[in-house]
Amino acid sequence: MRVKVEAKVLMTQIIPNVQKEYREEWKIPEDHQSVGIISCDNEEVMFLALDDATKKANVEVFHASRTYAGATASWSKYGGGNIAMISGPKVQDVKSGLSYAAEYIKRKCGCYKVSEDSDVFYYADWVSRAGKYFQEKYGIPADTAYAYLYSTPVESTYALDFAMKAGDTQLVAMSEIPTRSNTVGAILCGTEAACRSAVEAYANAIERMAARPLELEV
Repeated sequence: MRVKVEAKVLMTQIIPNVQKEYREEWKIPEDHQSVGIISCDNEEVMFLALDDATKKANVEVFHASRTYAGATASWSKYGGGNIAMISGPKVQDVKSGLSYAAEYIKRKCGCYKVSEDSDVFYYADWVSRAGKYFQEKYGIPADTAYAYLYSTPVESTYALDFAMKAGDTQLVAMSEIPTRSNTVGAILCGTEAACRSAVEAYANAIERMAARPLELEV
């Protein structure tokens, strides 16, 4: 039976008045005075948390990336599996954005492992509507649901085909093989029902493969 894996926020910090050179290097909007930095121990939920924050706070995501090899290879206990940075016109905007992102990570992480004693992990979840971050980054229309599906390269490459066949969804993004943290995944968009079906098909395919990794029956 699949087991949900909690994610933890490792660090949140605010720069109240960002330096001019810093702004130019990161291409931060001119009217955004403040910057927020956040990390957690699961990079996948972070991207969804950032998208959620752009729905609820007056912030923009100007950088978000995985770190090499993931949280276990970080140079410090605060580094996590990613680094994410947001900006806003005021300190309070950024503080709200970080708070919303942290709350999402705490309550809505969609990371699972196949069973209690398994070492096969995957991230499979759907979101009812895209925020500004995913609208701009992936071209997902406003008020459109999306499914977010990631796992290790072999499992995910196999399972994504089942996810795409499960409902009327559109592939809007697929990662390189593999990512910095040795994962592979994709984002599909469509109706809520289609995205739910894609998530379940993806999870079932990974669990089936983990139970019978050498099976050739079709």
